Amino acid sequence: MCICVDCHWIDRCRAYHAVEARHGQPHLTPAPSFEPREPRIHVSLVPVGDGWGSEWDVRACGSFRADPGRWRRLCPTAPLPR
Repeated sequence: MCICVDCHWIDRCRAYHAVEARHGQPHLTPAPSFEPREPRIHVSLVPVGDGWGSEWDVRACGSFRADPGRWRRLCPTAPLPR
């Protein structure tokens, strides 16, 4: 799972914005202003129907600032991103 869901910067982060785009998810902000230091994005191939898709997750980041439950507080009724 993406560490971003528990990061203070999630709603302003350009790396998370890119992950949202890859997943086809609505953006938390249309124009993020925070540039994270050294985000490590893990890309996995996953079976989708008769083909393949990709799963993007930020697994490490030099700017990570723990804020457990941050995404849930911003999107209380939405399903947690996988």
